[in-house]
Amino acid sequence: TRVVASLPSEVPLDLHPPEGDPHRKPKEGARDALDEFFRSIGRRVYVSSELGTYYPGEPRFCPDILAVLDVETHERMSWVVSQEGKGLDLVIEIHVSGDSKKDFETNVERYARLGIPEYFVFDRPRGRIVGYRLRSGSTSYERLVPQAGRFASGVLGLDLTVEGGMLRFYHGTAPLLFMDELVGKLNAMVAELVNARDEALRRAEEEAHRAETEARRAEELAHRVEEEARRAETEARR
Repeated sequence: TRVVASLPSEVPLDLHPPEGDPHRKPKEGARDALDEFFRSIGRRVYVSSELGTYYPGEPRFCPDILAVLDVETHERMSWVVSQEGKGLDLVIEIHVSGDSKKDFETNVERYARLGIPEYFVFDRPRGRIVGYRLRSGSTSYERLVPQAGRFASGVLGLDLTVEGGMLRFYHGTAPLLFMDELVGKLNAMVAELVNARDEALRRAEEEAHRAETEARRAEELAHRVEEEARRAETEARR
């Protein structure tokens, strides 16, 4: 436990230079969309990004996005396979610039050797996804072929594609919304509820005004009837 607690969770900048918003936005968008989706359906899938990952006898690495099935989803400072009892189920790397060999060659060999079932690379400059899946009973990957522009992830039970320069997930025909889209949808729902409330208040005010007008007319009519009755009574006395 002391050893695990002492493991570094940060990556030196010279090993992982920042690539700016073109790298950050698709990474955070995909991570948050996956996290929210699995939370909403009640499935225990741990999703994180750039988490220090330790396999026995292997140098540390920090995938852009990682997912592990059927584990506790509490916050972690690192993923230590020997402590967690299992390795990663899926890795997604976001390639923007720099050494393409790392994402498209080195990681392909390494992640397959470590037994990570699926590996995807989102090549943002070229607007494409490259996908790999472990061959049955093997420690090497086979290249996935997209169907109608989508890659099927057996691990996630979702499809991956590129839309608007971003990595997008689909559950069947339904897209997983990004956080800004969710916020926009919630804001629209709130605005709709506010408008409905205001419309209901307006109608209630109109009904109250109409009822008040009718009551006043009824009172005026009753007053006229009463006046007519008194006048008729006076005439009868004469």
